Amino acid sequence: QVELVESGGGSVQAGGSLRLSCAASRYTYCMGWFRQAPGKEREGVAAIDSDGTKEYVDSVKGRFTISRDNAKSILYLQMNSLEPGDTAMYYCAATNVGYSGSWWYIRWREISTYNYWGQGTQVTVSS
Repeated sequence: QVELVESGGGSVQAGGSLRLSCAASRYTYCMGWFRQAPGKEREGVAAIDSDGTKEYVDSVKGRFTISRDNAKSILYLQMNSLEPGDTAMYYCAATNVGYSGSWWYIRWREISTYNYWGQGTQVTVSS
């Protein structure tokens, strides 16, 4: 079992920045960030596979950057130029096997791909 603990959420004005962190209790293979706004489905925001390849949903490309420190088992999400539409609970997720290539490219945004989930950290962006 892997425990994931998110931190770094908060309230900012539009155009501001936040950096989310996700500390894992041990190494995991692929990791991702999801978000869920009130009344909406949980959506994949960004992910990184076993080879270090990064994927982003179109709405955050150029604004968000995902990275990981494998030595410390920490996943990050640097969020710049935040918009009110980014307001949501942000969740960290991880897999217990390694994926890469075309399969990962198709499946990284699917909730069922991930085996472990954190409790979430709230991000609120005001206009």
